[in-house]
Amino acid sequence: MGITTAAALVAPAGSAGAGAAGDTGGGGRVQSFWLHWNGSPVSDATLATEARRRAYIVLNAWEGALVPKLKAANPDVQVFVYKDLTSTRSYACRSGVDDAQLPTGVGYCEAERHHPEWFLLDPNGRRFEYSGYSGHWQMDVGNTAYQRAWAANVIKSSTASGFDGVLMDNALFPCDAYHEGVCPAKYPTDAALQDAYLSMLAGTRDDFVAAGLKTVANLSNARLHAGAWDAYTEHLDGGFDEWWLTFDDTNLLSEYPEGWSRQVAQIASNEARGKITWVQPHFTHGQDRPYRYALASYLMAAGERAAIADVDETDGYDDPSPWRAEYDWDLGEPSGPYRRVASNVFQRDFACGTVVVNANRTASGPVTVRLGTGTHTDERGAAVTSVSLPGTTGSILRKHC
Repeated sequence: MGITTAAALVAPAGSAGAGAAGDTGGGGRVQSFWLHWNGSPVSDATLATEARRRAYIVLNAWEGALVPKLKAANPDVQVFVYKDLTSTRSYACRSGVDDAQLPTGVGYCEAERHHPEWFLLDPNGRRFEYSGYSGHWQMDVGNTAYQRAWAANVIKSSTASGFDGVLMDNALFPCDAYHEGVCPAKYPTDAALQDAYLSMLAGTRDDFVAAGLKTVANLSNARLHAGAWDAYTEHLDGGFDEWWLTFDDTNLLSEYPEGWSRQVAQIASNEARGKITWVQPHFTHGQDRPYRYALASYLMAAGERAAIADVDETDGYDDPSPWRAEYDWDLGEPSGPYRRVASNVFQRDFACGTVVVNANRTASGPVTVRLGTGTHTDERGAAVTSVSLPGTTGSILRKHC
């Protein structure tokens, strides 16, 4: 067939963009999200552009005025507010008064004055301040009074600003997450701490459902704790894996011994249960290998609710995250779930394309995979009937349909 231009193979993106909510076609189109965490000023033009092409957007609590602008550009975009489950922030307490809009559910001044028992203590009786995060104080998520106060405050402020949901940051798994080697006296083991988080998520679930607010929690490193992803998301509308599959340009998660399938299974499990999944790979922008490995892996399991956005830590988390050309591709309906086609090599077929991932270790040799019927076009526009992939690489291929 020769060299074919991308334009000849790409279906029109449509006015709402490939990331518009509900516009995935069952997984053959990419959905993306935008974490506007750094609070930098954003032009109305940027807000409108991102609203049209993102499925989900996360704002800070004090940015509620942006919600109507986003909804005006795209009524279907789902806008979430950032709230930390785990800490209260002393820097947001000024002259004895908590800020009106907080990144947490409980103000430091309020807790200090009325509920000092909500602060977790180390084995020596000292309060836990997040290591590396000055002014972040770890709270007792297993305390039912704290749970009720956290939920009530978050629901009140979120609904008043018109948010669709809440991103609950720091749903932790290890008891020493922010204090390496030191666990809270009340929760001296990982199991004990996880039970506390399950108590909080389960105990506040009905309140958020009744308020009409979706809940997505940051479940970073859930893959390291068997069953933890499903256990936490059972009481949520979804999960966010902040460190997904590629941790930098060369540290890419393979199937063995790290567990590629564990992170891909997060998407598959959530899709099967009708839940949201956000995944965030990390690498330097311009690095094709980690980017294509992450995107092809995402497409292995993505359906109607999963979304991806990559970040480049070298430029301070660019805001908004890049929009990729492949996000506008339409591979059509998947023919079924992904399957193993060789040792630690996986493939998923779509009506208008195929994705292939070699999840063997980076140093392993290439594996050649013959594609299905019809000639495919690779990311560089070359016509191919097979792909040869080294370990920790992926490919997204299209075909006429």
